[in-house]
Amino acid sequence: MIRRCALGLLLAGSAYGAAPPELAPIQSGLDYHSFANVEQFRVTRLELDLRVDSDARVLRGVVGLLVKRLDPGATQLILDTRDLTVTEVTEKAQGVLGATSKTETTWVGRPFHFERKDPILGQALVIELPPSKKPTEFIRIEYETSPTAPGLQWVAARETAGRRQPFLFTQSEPIGARSWIPLQDTPQVRVTYTATIHTSSDVLAVMSAKNAANGLGPPMKRNGEYVFVMPDAVPSYLIALAAGDLAFKATGPRTGVYADRSVLKAAADEFADAESMIATAERMLGPYRWDRYDILVMPPSFPAGGMGNPRLSFVTPTVIAGDKSLVSVIAHELSSSWSGNLVTNATWRDLWLNEAFSDYLESRIINAMYGEGREMMERVLGLKTLREDLATRGPKDQWLAIDLRDRDPEEAFSSVPYEKGRLFLTYLDVRFGRERFDAFVRGYIDHFPSKSVTSEQFVNYLQENLLDRFPGIVSRDQVMAWIFGPGIPPDAVLPSSDAFAAVDAARAAWAGGKIAAKKLESRAWVAQQWMYFLDGMPADLTTAQVAELDQTFGFARSANAEVVQSWLLLAVRHQYQPSYVRLEDYVKTIGRRKLIAPLYREMMKTSAGATQARRVYALARPHYHPSAAAAIDAIVNPPSDSSETPDE
Repeated sequence: MIRRCALGLLLAGSAYGAAPPELAPIQSGLDYHSFANVEQFRVTRLELDLRVDSDARVLRGVVGLLVKRLDPGATQLILDTRDLTVTEVTEKAQGVLGATSKTETTWVGRPFHFERKDPILGQALVIELPPSKKPTEFIRIEYETSPTAPGLQWVAARETAGRRQPFLFTQSEPIGARSWIPLQDTPQVRVTYTATIHTSSDVLAVMSAKNAANGLGPPMKRNGEYVFVMPDAVPSYLIALAAGDLAFKATGPRTGVYADRSVLKAAADEFADAESMIATAERMLGPYRWDRYDILVMPPSFPAGGMGNPRLSFVTPTVIAGDKSLVSVIAHELSSSWSGNLVTNATWRDLWLNEAFSDYLESRIINAMYGEGREMMERVLGLKTLREDLATRGPKDQWLAIDLRDRDPEEAFSSVPYEKGRLFLTYLDVRFGRERFDAFVRGYIDHFPSKSVTSEQFVNYLQENLLDRFPGIVSRDQVMAWIFGPGIPPDAVLPSSDAFAAVDAARAAWAGGKIAAKKLESRAWVAQQWMYFLDGMPADLTTAQVAELDQTFGFARSANAEVVQSWLLLAVRHQYQPSYVRLEDYVKTIGRRKLIAPLYREMMKTSAGATQARRVYALARPHYHPSAAAAIDAIVNPPSDSSETPDE
């Protein structure tokens, strides 16, 4: 038997998603979500050669793995996989880096087998190797993915913006990479890679890497074969691929947008500030180290707001509002270029280290570019989301360093690592002062480049470089209460917004019948104020009042997807039938969990709403990404013995 991680050894009789009654203390730095025997072998480089088959909905081809041997006596290389069909495993006789092609070299077949399938982790692929004192091995694996691989989504042409060509995209975070590449799928292992992607000649393939055909970046000609190089070592969850009917438009010397032609101009206009955002971040964090920052506008089914892959952020089209009101998503994903891509969480328990810094840096970028008022409004809305989230979670699931053993690592993606993490870093910023804290953040980035960091390592670095250098300001106990304690500590520095005070007054006056909706002084309100206005409505509104809002402001027709969601939540709460057609269209055409999950939750609160939710979901589910479908499954048809999957 192979060495199995704690999650792989699911306790007999324990319910999926439910922690066993007693667990040993967490071993810091142990990845409970990987089978890989990283203490014996380390993959350092990948060479991919894959063909995209949109009709069969599979990738097929070969991956070459350059493996550093750490234990001369080890006889098994253990890789992470999920639903892969492996047809052959060979080893290059010389054991040195070479092309994935089998021509003009000597290859030796190696026995392999799959271990028992785990419902969360997939299967360990075990490759038998003889003991050796060679420093490296080069392993070649021929394989094919499954049409239902959770790390891949195949979007039909009719569901894309242009309706011309099908679209493929990957979502490797947190453990989706193993469903399209056999590898060591843990953020502790960083690899460089090359990739040759074969497609039909009428689509364009892009990756989170350099385009080898034209140096640093776009555009690329469509020719059905695309070659990419990633010279900087990255964790597996940041390997990303997409292929579709894409065009490119530059927005700056280092920035540009890939999108369907039908939305390209709108997207380029919306994200025109990306170059300025880079310059703003560089003043805080030092040079941008990934050459380019391009944005790929995804199909509407993309399950997240964004995914900050190096060089190429994947971004939901719901961010395109026409007024740059939602570009904080871009600021966040850009910040991931430092916090996440450069300095990486060691395990998914440590996810908060990525997202807390990215959220904090996002706020700093928004403040510098759009003003403190905008920053504070967004932070107040984020705090509201956090409080709602905390109210549904047990105490230990409110920790920043969450215990995910025996659970899907997707459960880490709540507002806690993002919003509570941002509050924690803001607390340190205020307590120590901006100059001291900026120096600490810059030092943290410079100290851990291309490294994977645990929560405990962060605490020790914080102790040495901030707490001990400036004693008597923040204690270690206070830090531990933030990271390893529930809720929001009482000494947190909470955001407030004067812009919302006027909204509160206007809402109260209208709801109390003192002023008509059309008389409200709201012409200068921005999207965040409208969301706050709708989200704070009293529970006892009459149907006539809801209709007055609808007729006066037409929220259902807004170009801002988040404003529309706030309106639809209000419509569901008050059973406002005129907006139900828009509601159904919304949840059938958008796959972003943050936007659709609350709507399904609200519908499920009444018998009639639950019937509607299940009917609409039956139509929408085939078009959702697997992670979104899993989240909505838990809401619409929750198993009696498991908890709901978080939105994002």
